[in-house]
Amino acid sequence: MMKQKWGTIGIATLLLLVIAGCGDKPTAAPANGVKQDTSNVVSGAGESTSAPTDDPGKEAVSTPQPSADNNNTEAQASAKPAVDEKQKQSQSIEAYYTNSQVMDLVPAKTTISFSDEVEKYTETFKALQSNENTELVPLWGKIELKSLKFVDGQIVMDIHKPDEAQLGAGGESLAISSLAKTYFQFEEVKSIEVLVDGEKVESLMGHVDLLHPMTRDNS
Repeated sequence: MMKQKWGTIGIATLLLLVIAGCGDKPTAAPANGVKQDTSNVVSGAGESTSAPTDDPGKEAVSTPQPSADNNNTEAQASAKPAVDEKQKQSQSIEAYYTNSQVMDLVPAKTTISFSDEVEKYTETFKALQSNENTELVPLWGKIELKSLKFVDGQIVMDIHKPDEAQLGAGGESLAISSLAKTYFQFEEVKSIEVLVDGEKVESLMGHVDLLHPMTRDNS
């Protein structure tokens, strides 16, 4: 009877040991021995990408981040000042014309707009070519200004005179005087050199000597 009791105790003890051993069994480690974080996978470029999903039909999409170079380029573009166009200024001048009898010079005020000296004197010549007052006759209306330069106080203009621009002796004299009076109102203008088709000519229209150059004294 005593032997049967100890045999029963031994069997129970053995069962307890087997049950305890099964409860402490360790979980299987990954094949490569490294624990993997399934939340994020870091690419070689240092950017985080989402871990692959279980659903093969869905693909993880990563949002590209602006690089430092792009930010610098945009900042430089916004900081670069816009190129301002030349600001024009206006000036009231007197241009000289003649009356309907082509007997006298008559001054008339007009306004020119320009951004530099060359444009200033070009616009002055245009003022000599026309006038809103129908009682005044432009003496340079049919003469073409081919080019104009301003160097060291001297205006050098190259003109073309078509046949219909021809005037008599009185008209030619008034035309030269109107040119001189109009341009010499500018203090910075010291002389005027008039060329006809690029050449110095003795007379503008064949009646009056054309001086090379015209100055305040000889005109």
